[in-house]
Amino acid sequence: MKLLTAILFFCIGMSHFGYSQSFELKGEVKDQYQEPIAFASVFLLTVTDSTLVKGTSADENGAFFFSEVDEGLYFLKASYVGQVSNNLPLEILMDTKIGALIIEQEAEQLNEVTVTSNKPVVKREVDRIVFNVENTVISQNNSWDILRQTPGVIMMNDELKVRNQATTVYINNRKVQLSSEEVRSLLENYQGENIKSVEVIHNPPASYDAEGGSILNIVTSKNVSVGYKGNVNAGYTQGVFPKYNFGTSHFYKTKKLNVHASYNFTPKKEFKNTLNNTNFMDDTGIVSVWDTDFDQVIRSNTHSAGLAIDYDFNDNNTLSFTSNALFQPKRDADFFQETTIKNASGVLDSLFTTQSLLNERKNNISGDLTFKHQFKDQGNLTVNAHYTNFDLDRNQEVNSDYFQPSGSFLRDFNFSTIANQHIEIKTAQIDYTDYLGSVFFETGAKGSFIDSESKLDYFLENNGTEFISNLSDDYTYDESVYAGYFSLSKDWEKWSVKTGLRAEQTESSGVSVNVSSINDLNYFELFPSLYILHSINENHSLSFDYARKVQRPRYEDLNPFRTYINERTFEEGNPNLTPSFSHNFNLNYTLNQEYYFDFYYRDNGKYISTLTFQDNNDFVLRDITQNVLESTSYGFDFTYGKSITNRWYLYSYISLFHEDETFIALQSDDYTFKNDYNGAYVDLTNYVTLSNDGSFKGELGFVYLSGWLQGSFIQEESTNLSVGLRKSFLDNRAVLSVSANDLLGNYNSYLSSKYLNQDNSFFIKPETQYVKFGFTYNFGNFRLEDNQRDIDKIERERLD
Repeated sequence: MKLLTAILFFCIGMSHFGYSQSFELKGEVKDQYQEPIAFASVFLLTVTDSTLVKGTSADENGAFFFSEVDEGLYFLKASYVGQVSNNLPLEILMDTKIGALIIEQEAEQLNEVTVTSNKPVVKREVDRIVFNVENTVISQNNSWDILRQTPGVIMMNDELKVRNQATTVYINNRKVQLSSEEVRSLLENYQGENIKSVEVIHNPPASYDAEGGSILNIVTSKNVSVGYKGNVNAGYTQGVFPKYNFGTSHFYKTKKLNVHASYNFTPKKEFKNTLNNTNFMDDTGIVSVWDTDFDQVIRSNTHSAGLAIDYDFNDNNTLSFTSNALFQPKRDADFFQETTIKNASGVLDSLFTTQSLLNERKNNISGDLTFKHQFKDQGNLTVNAHYTNFDLDRNQEVNSDYFQPSGSFLRDFNFSTIANQHIEIKTAQIDYTDYLGSVFFETGAKGSFIDSESKLDYFLENNGTEFISNLSDDYTYDESVYAGYFSLSKDWEKWSVKTGLRAEQTESSGVSVNVSSINDLNYFELFPSLYILHSINENHSLSFDYARKVQRPRYEDLNPFRTYINERTFEEGNPNLTPSFSHNFNLNYTLNQEYYFDFYYRDNGKYISTLTFQDNNDFVLRDITQNVLESTSYGFDFTYGKSITNRWYLYSYISLFHEDETFIALQSDDYTFKNDYNGAYVDLTNYVTLSNDGSFKGELGFVYLSGWLQGSFIQEESTNLSVGLRKSFLDNRAVLSVSANDLLGNYNSYLSSKYLNQDNSFFIKPETQYVKFGFTYNFGNFRLEDNQRDIDKIERERLD
């Protein structure tokens, strides 16, 4: 850690002494509140008569660049939407980097601007793909739908995936610290009008944590004027059971203070049906056939709130506080299943029913404190501290009754479990950015400290309450990660190159009282990254990127909890999981900024996968998380979006892929088995404007998946046809929407695991067929853009 700190401060010191012999001029365009102004025009003028010498446009971050500037005196000026900065006098004697050009933004003028919706634009940058959606035909959708429609993104079982792996959602480079279900609820209630672009980062650079895969970063429009705005929203979804959501959001801005507060309440009643078939066997073949019909009814009340406060002491110093809180005081689940047991000839041997009651309570509170200092020479120093407190209590009662084929009662089996988990996460981070001549430089250091305590008590309830010690456990897990990184990037006329290196020292210890085991890990790893983009000409470009990543076990996967469907079907954690390391390669070709061809290859290493095994001796079916021996993924993606007419935009995404996992078959004499699949994914989505004023819009989407590899299972093909309508009125203050999903009823499909002595399959049918109604009303100066943010802590992802 001392070496990393020394390298960090050496790099910060050296950054102030970098120079270049060519005359270059660079800087940024900002408003009076130090917010970057994207795509502003910048002009270099003569001092004598203000004749134009050079002109350029700022990028999406407000940064501009001039090359080959002759020695002399100049005026520098910027303009945006008819507003201009003051002339800045400059004497160019060497490479020059200025402070920001300030354009005073006026809310009255900006609010009168009428913007016409255009088609979404996809732009490839050196380390990411940028999907610009601001003022486009899809910006009227909610944030979740926009993410689903982002190039390269697919949705499986309500989870967003990129290149066949789960992805992480960020808002303005701040990680959304919620489970996949909670992320969807949040984004479905966050309006798409606030989104400027979505960035797809297949290989996150060194400034991001080494843990995790791809990132979907939502970039919101910047707040440009003072005032107050707010909204209230409500939703109703009719599936098997009705569901509701209610929320409100408020934003207030002065010259120095930004405050954003939000609250959402989501009461739900959900239904899921699962059909399971397991053929237990011995050396002679099938000996017993178990068919299960499993119904789940889940009721929950979830309260979520967010608070973000920014205070600008002056132009160079800002203090920010961000907090998120999620309270789930109630999550009750009624599980009922009926299982028939037949012999190899198909004759009924017996049957049993299981009634299970699950009660759960969860609290998740987090806070961030961030200080940012901007040096006069444009260097930036950011210091951040973070804290998370997570609590989960879970109680379960399971009662099974066994019957003869005639229906007469045989016996019962009853048990209960009491489980709780407490997790604390603390992090501290420092980041510094600056220019070394014409090279952009980033460096930083971070410390993460995680403490997790878990307890499970198992009680047999057949003849009174009896504590069973060998099925109970106390598990503690402590982890410390020390990290440091640096990154360099430079743009030429036709080339962009970025490279970086991240170093992480990890120390962890897991202690299980029941099995008297201690799992200590201590390792130092380097994570290099490289990105190259070559623009051959205005119609053709090539890019390549590589990054090494780590996947650490989630805390719940390490926890040896068991969650039971009945005494013969359960899932359990694995305290012996180890991190896995992956190598990720991407090669991309872009034609006319419309056609995108992507080739990728991933060596996933000892990937952490959830596998299902059947015990043919004890007739038990269990899910367990396990490190596979090896795993690879590769494929070809094609993306194309085009406006067929002024009112019709077509988005298409086609992926051909290969997935494989090689794992130890625990119930097959520890045989090494390779599960693989070659598949295809097709997404065709149509966006149609149905009125002349653009207030009435429609959407029609079709998705086809040939199949999927999911641990030890292969999922069969599925299709999804969806339709949606959206109408805004009252001068866009009110928005009413309706949508329908899975119109053909083919979204769900069978998953089968058939190899060696394993033969079981599932058909899981959640409420994918539904009709959803939504309503939002904006008040105050609602045309203000938002400053929605969330917390940037990768450690919290492992709470899921």
